Amino acid sequence: MLYQQIESNRRKSLALLSVFILVILALGYVFSELLYLGYFGIFLALIIALVSALGGYYYGDTVVLKISNARPARKEEFPHLINTIEGLSIAAGFRAPPRAYVIDDPAPNAFATGRDPGHSAIAVTTGLLQKLDRYELEGVLGHEMAHIKNYDTRLATLAVVLVGVAAILSDMILRGTFYGRRGGRSEEGRGGRAAVILLIVGVFFAIVAPFLTQLLRLALSRQREYLADADGALLTRNPDGLADALEKISRDTNKLHPANDATATLYIINPFKGGLRLNTLFATHPPTQERIKRLREM
Repeated sequence: MLYQQIESNRRKSLALLSVFILVILALGYVFSELLYLGYFGIFLALIIALVSALGGYYYGDTVVLKISNARPARKEEFPHLINTIEGLSIAAGFRAPPRAYVIDDPAPNAFATGRDPGHSAIAVTTGLLQKLDRYELEGVLGHEMAHIKNYDTRLATLAVVLVGVAAILSDMILRGTFYGRRGGRSEEGRGGRAAVILLIVGVFFAIVAPFLTQLLRLALSRQREYLADADGALLTRNPDGLADALEKISRDTNKLHPANDATATLYIINPFKGGLRLNTLFATHPPTQERIKRLREM
């Protein structure tokens, strides 16, 4: 049951990422065709994507930790946190444990970041450390360790970059089309009716693409949460520890102040408490009760 769920989640994640990349490639093609850039347009789109990806790959974790107000956790101050991370990293087969960080905030939550197990970090709030018992904390840390082990943190960075690239390309298409029309290019010069249809479809796609890629990013995030729950339970051998932790975190009414729209999908539970709770395409996380139900059934 557990291994089947893990494999199913991996297949769905791969499918979502494939659609994600196809949307970006389609935007690059439309960008080149509408602005008469030929291969240069595709090359320019690839350069934008590459520069964005490299920046996110090497510096994404530093940026995320900085904007989350996370500080390094000292062993003298948080010995149990450090010891638990070290123990789980051995069980996960890591050569070195992820760096431990703490966010001074009463809302219980946590996230993992980094491009690979050797360059990773786990950040937890002081509220999480104060409100969870040792088994619940181990469950949460096991979940975050699973994100690192499965390279979900790298995938999340890639998804954010792709959303940004889609927004940049869409903006360039819309601006280029607008200024191209103002510059006096006639529709006849574009090849007649077929060119007009391409223009309409291209502009429509440029408007819709950022919205579509954002939905794909959220869907990918939700799917990886299920996978991390399953893998984390496998790592700790205690699904109830994580299930109890999720129940306790979801009942807490504190809002996590350092969280924002860019980092919300990283946290183990949606950090925006008290707002609209949409278990729909727009949700950053899968329904907590469904996650708990799956854990209880393992």
